[in-house]
Amino acid sequence: MDVRVTSDPQAFEQTVFPFLQQDPVLHTIIMTNVRDRANGSAGAESAPSYYVSVHDPDVVGVAMRTPGRGVYLGALREDLAEPIADAYADVLPALPGVAGDRPAAVRFGERWCERRGGRAVESKGTRLHELIELTPLEADRGTPRLMNADEVDLVAGWGHEGFPEELLTGQRKWAARQLEQQSMWIWDVDGEPVSMVGCRVPLFGVSRVGPVYTPPEHRRHGYAGALTSHVSAKILADGNQACLYTDLTNPTSNKIYHQAGYRPVADFVDVDFS
Repeated sequence: MDVRVTSDPQAFEQTVFPFLQQDPVLHTIIMTNVRDRANGSAGAESAPSYYVSVHDPDVVGVAMRTPGRGVYLGALREDLAEPIADAYADVLPALPGVAGDRPAAVRFGERWCERRGGRAVESKGTRLHELIELTPLEADRGTPRLMNADEVDLVAGWGHEGFPEELLTGQRKWAARQLEQQSMWIWDVDGEPVSMVGCRVPLFGVSRVGPVYTPPEHRRHGYAGALTSHVSAKILADGNQACLYTDLTNPTSNKIYHQAGYRPVADFVDVDFS
């Protein structure tokens, strides 16, 4: 096998997208992150990203690491985890963790700790869902609309709840981009925004729904479910497929999305290094 490392997102896109686009739902995270960096929409970053591809002789596996995050393996085969861990260990002195299909993520973590020391601990489970047949959901009251120009700060804060004020500058740029792309929807009750649902610009016919956020004081009224089904309907109407991720520890959201017509595709885990 030939393991290649690059920090050039455009070259990486040209190399691996023919492989990834065979299943654009399963590979949505890697594809959208690479595309954002290849076309410059991700904005300036303080450190390079590192992308890894495994060839045998064609591409059989990929991974990425973007600044400030761990390595993302996605649906990587388990037997490719160790050579990819070695590739990252050769170019990075430290990592906060790894995420992906559980066998691959665990094996990557074991290999990384062999090379760099420390411990690897599973911290979170997520589930990728694909919309199979939409069932519209209803809320107690209110209507959906696109975010307004004066809601950039609101969306930035909601999208990154709990972030210190000094870290929100980049999130305001992110929110402004949602406004420009018309990709963030608000559930409005009598002129008051009570929930938001975003979606990604479609890539190879797939749009990923998220983030989804409702402030605590507005929860349990069905706003997020109704808005998610509205956004999902818009995606379908444009001729694209909808998908989304859920936290496996949140039975409420998993139940709601199932009611809306989403069905599981794959489970992933986060593994933290210490």
